[in-house]
Parts: sequence; structure tokens; C-alpha cells
Amino acid sequence: MRELRSVGSSSPASSSSSSSSSSYNATQQRLPGAIIIGVRKGGTRALLEMLNLHPDVEVAKAEVHYFNVEEHFRRGLAWYRAQMPFTLPGQLTVEKTPGYFAAPQVPARLWDMNPAVRLLLIVRDPAERLVSDYTQVLHNRLTRHKPYQPLEELLLHKGHIEPGYKALQRSLYHQHLARWLEVFPREQIHVVDGDALIRDPFPELRKAEKFLDLPPRISPNNFYYNTTKGFYCLLSAGHDKCLDESKGRPHAPLSAQAFRKLCHYFRKPNQLFFEMVGRSFSWC
Repeated sequence: MRELRSVGSSSPASSSSSSSSSSYNATQQRLPGAIIIGVRKGGTRALLEMLNLHPDVEVAKAEVHYFNVEEHFRRGLAWYRAQMPFTLPGQLTVEKTPGYFAAPQVPARLWDMNPAVRLLLIVRDPAERLVSDYTQVLHNRLTRHKPYQPLEELLLHKGHIEPGYKALQRSLYHQHLARWLEVFPREQIHVVDGDALIRDPFPELRKAEKFLDLPPRISPNNFYYNTTKGFYCLLSAGHDKCLDESKGRPHAPLSAQAFRKLCHYFRKPNQLFFEMVGRSFSWC
């Protein structure tokens, strides 16, 4: 996305003060001041690319998995910082690793790095998220010519929802958020409506700008609806960018009956999540 933007004026948004040695044009690699922590298959890549439209934001291009992968964590903060983009003073570094949200060890590790870091959590209908999660795993396995069970075999056991299915557990948002709220205050975690972001990106981006203390620079003109792909693409300085082909991939089949059971299973967990975040979502 960098080619879509020109560097603008600095903002009050700040990354961590820790940084590597100076490089060209007084830029440095800084620890992130904001992190998209999840959820997996919730729209984290779309959110990152859209935030990257802002001239005062620079993003880590790849998921770093520093706080949730022991091999990476043992390398220390110097290694983590080296994965970050170069930024000018006053610019905000943003990293996204959706695996952070459901990993129990991550909240305390993130707090130890920077207790003032701002966290973005993008959520979507947990039943739809589960099917999307399975669809990605299925696609990856088929690409490697490996077999994989049909979704209903993993999801149901003797006609009942199988609570041990990992994709199901990742959709129990209230359980994971409870761990984060043991470490971080609620006002430090901004919840983004992933379904709304896909339908109409601008309102959600404006809320994110405000949360990150960024001046309002992203506008409705930065988005246009691509009728072929079926979702919004990004536009800036006359250049456009659409998300990669994995976005909008058709979901794996799941019977209507199984989906209804899934929605019923999530009813109480969803209500608990709504109470935790102080808002409701139009989920099944």
C-alpha cells in the first residue's frame, strides 16, 4: 500500500519510544504503538490495509507472531523491532497478528512491552467466522494435496456441536477477551465491526482514526465497490488496490440444519461478549 500514499505531516499518535539506530531521512524502526490482535478470519488484513491509507501510519507487511510463537519470542524485542517498517518521528507503527487474540500468554507479554499500546480487535459473526476459518484450512490442505474432513464431521458429534473443535473455540470471543481484560483496561481495546467494515468501510475507519489519535485523513473517496469481486477496494492518489484472491473465497458447504445448530450454540457466548464490550452486533 505504500505506493498508494505520500507521507503526510506528523500526528500526536506515537509508537514506542524504543527504536533502532537511525537510518535514512531520520527514519527508524520502532516498536508498534498499535496492534491488531484478532480475530482470525475477522477482517484483520482488510483493516490493516485500510489503516495504511493514512499518511501517519506505517504497517508491518507480514504477520510477525512474536508474542504467540515461542521460537520468535525467545529472540527478544530487538528481533521484533527489526520486523517493523521504518517510520518518521510522529508516525504510528501498526502490526497485526490475529493469532494473538486466542493465545493465553500474549496479553501479559504485550503489557510488558508497552502498557500503553493500543489494541484493535475486529470481530464478525462467529458462525460465519468459523466457516471461513475452516475454508482457509481446507484450501491450504487441498493446495498441498492433503485430505481434510468435511466441516460437519469436525463440527458435529452424534448430532451435537463438538466443543473441542479448534475453529469453534476461536469463535468464543468472550472467553478470549476476558483474558485481555485481566491485563488491559477496556478503553485500550477498540472493537471494530468486521461485517460493517465490509459493507461500508469509511465509518469504521473514522472510529479507528479517533481511537488511535490520528487526524482524520481517510475519506469515503478512498474506497470504491468492485462489483466483480463483490467487496470494496482501496483508492489513493489515482492508484487502486484490492485485497488478494483469498478474500471473498466461497465458503465450504455446511447444511442449513448444522448452521442453525451452530448459531444456537453461539447465542449465549455472543450475549456475554456483547455485555463485555457494551454493544450488540447483528449476528445469527
